Amino acid sequence: IFCFVLSVAMASGTALIYDEEMTTHKLLWSDPVCDIEVPERLSSSYEQLKCYHLVERCVLVPAREGSEEEILLVHSPEHLEVAKSTQTMNEEELKRVSGNYDAFFFHPNTYRCARLAVGATLQLVDAVMSGKVCNGMALVRPPGHHSQRNAANGFCLFNNVAIAAEYAKLKYGLQRILIVDWDVHHGQGTQYVFEEDPSVLYFSWHRYEHQEFWPSLKESDYDAVGLGKGRGFNINLPWNKIGMGNSDYLAAFFHVLLPMAFEFDPELVLVSSGYDSGIGDPEGQMDATPEVFAHLTHFLMQLANGKLCVILEGGYHLKSLSESVCMTVKTLLGDPVPQIT
Repeated sequence: IFCFVLSVAMASGTALIYDEEMTTHKLLWSDPVCDIEVPERLSSSYEQLKCYHLVERCVLVPAREGSEEEILLVHSPEHLEVAKSTQTMNEEELKRVSGNYDAFFFHPNTYRCARLAVGATLQLVDAVMSGKVCNGMALVRPPGHHSQRNAANGFCLFNNVAIAAEYAKLKYGLQRILIVDWDVHHGQGTQYVFEEDPSVLYFSWHRYEHQEFWPSLKESDYDAVGLGKGRGFNINLPWNKIGMGNSDYLAAFFHVLLPMAFEFDPELVLVSSGYDSGIGDPEGQMDATPEVFAHLTHFLMQLANGKLCVILEGGYHLKSLSESVCMTVKTLLGDPVPQIT
């Protein structure tokens, strides 16, 4: 009992990681697929946190650049080299390289921003695992969960959360990590990295529409449960219609995720926290209100002795996004969860 009290006493507080430089990654030409991934996603979320006086209540942790070695925990040397090479390209060259990928754009500062996104995520893992804080959130851009070993994809260059899981296993010897992906798109990049790995339980709910909705993959369906030793450690919950609301999300947690999560008994929980699954978002077209994210966060805080790292992914309706970010951070700080309809 004494040890437990001691460890809880040591870890208190909520980390917040934000670096304005990550707003410099932006689209330089016209592309209707990519034009929703704007710098204001980050800045408006941070402004709203300031507005609610939440920033001053957090432990502010500086971002750093992720090292090449850390990026190579998940990505191929070829992918890293392509990303590095874009720093000196002109707009025409950037456009050409971007065209090699599905829904991605490069800016001369994209590589730097992506390294900051990786580093910020790892700083959060370190702050939580060292007991400096109990939990926290990293506001990062570009997002990560679609990027694959050898390819940028869906606005994502490096897979921040996948790198964080590999890093936590390596540095802290963790044997059970839970990744919860509540973004409205399937994080196929994360699934591919861990599909044969029983040390990572990956859960994703996503708009699917019987494979009509992007990324339109057979392996985003419910019967993709992992391969080999990882069989049973991949959980996909595909939504085949839009308009899912608070009760649908809570039912998914109560009946699907949480029973498995408690049985798995993770030592760390990472959230691929996309808010395009919230109301008003043009991508998701779902009806869940910002308050639901307070409840989802609260449930996940009951796992892994509260060691919870929330990392921003998607979210394209600025008001819905920033309110949902605030709901998440308020809950991490221990504020009572609001009632939801």
